Formats: sequence, C-alpha cells, structure tokens
Amino acid sequence: MDNKDVPYIVHEGDMARMERTIKRLWIANIILILLFVGSNVAWLMYESQFTDEKTTYEQEVEQDASDGGNNQFIGGDYNGKPKSKN
Repeated sequence: MDNKDVPYIVHEGDMARMERTIKRLWIANIILILLFVGSNVAWLMYESQFTDEKTTYEQEVEQDASDGGNNQFIGGDYNGKPKSKN
C-alpha cells in the first residue's frame, strides 16, 4: 500500500466543501421537520371541522306474526319492542 500525503490546501478545500454540505443538510432537515409539523397541524384543523352527530331515527312498523313466525326489519336495528303480542 502506497500512502501519499495530501497537501494541506487540498485538505482545507475538502473540509470547507463538507462544511457547506453539512450546513445545507441541516437546513433541509429543519425545513422538512417544519413541513411535517405543519402538515399534521393542517390535518388536525381539517378534521376538527367535522362533528360526529348521533342521529336517531324513529320508525313505525306494523308486524303480523300470528302464525308464530319471526319478523325481520331491514333498515334499522333489532332493539325495538312490539307494543302488543298480536
């Protein structure tokens, strides 16, 4: 292996170039972090515009299960109770 010395002026030039590159990378990182935080804030503001409203629907349904069958109601839940057994 043949080790050769690098002149001091070449080394200083490389170090100055690396300092500029590192400075640019720091600036890019800071900009990306600010954009990331800004996008999260924008989504939170967008989502907070909408409210979840619990709506209840009241439906009147007639049923005829005189032969002992079960009635099924499509379009709602099955938590209702009949007013009479007939």
